[in-house]
Amino acid sequence: MMILSHTFEEFAGMVRAFHGSAAPGIMIGGSMVDLALRCVPEGGLYDVICETAKCLPDAVQLLTPCSIGNGWLRILDTGRFSLAFYDKVTGKGVRVFIDPAKLDAWPQIKSWFLKLTPKKEQDTARLMKEIEEAGSDICSVESIQVSLDLVKKEKGGPIALCPSCGEPYPSGRGDICPACTGGILPYGSGTGEAGQVNRRECV
Repeated sequence: MMILSHTFEEFAGMVRAFHGSAAPGIMIGGSMVDLALRCVPEGGLYDVICETAKCLPDAVQLLTPCSIGNGWLRILDTGRFSLAFYDKVTGKGVRVFIDPAKLDAWPQIKSWFLKLTPKKEQDTARLMKEIEEAGSDICSVESIQVSLDLVKKEKGGPIALCPSCGEPYPSGRGDICPACTGGILPYGSGTGEAGQVNRRECV
């Protein structure tokens, strides 16, 4: 089985180096990316939407130029294990998802995916063997038309210094930066107030 130009074991090594372990979700995600790219015209410029933040975005970032950092990969977390590749100009593309109707032939994958067996009781070796053998056979593909107006990238706008923390931020986000507005970060702004992080120089 090949995932783009990589053998299953080669891709597993890439995943371990990037993610820390050859997680089943990323290994399946590799086959999903491979299938999606086989279903869209070759040579196009594509953006990607992942419908989950778990594992699948890492497969996209490992196998394509699309990343969260460059904005070509967007996560819209519906909780569904699916991804969509769509043309940046026309919005035409495909959505690939794990099809539960196709899992009966793969009991280890079904048990893992539907959480029928506690993780500590799963047979990891058999699960990975099934993932390699199944490839994209557990997936289905549907044609989609993305509304580009709904996924257009926000412009940063002019930069201002936040009057509260003093750090630069896009002024279009409000009179003070979103961090100082509250409720966004699980830590403080670094001003040294109670419950916040004290700034210091790392040496």
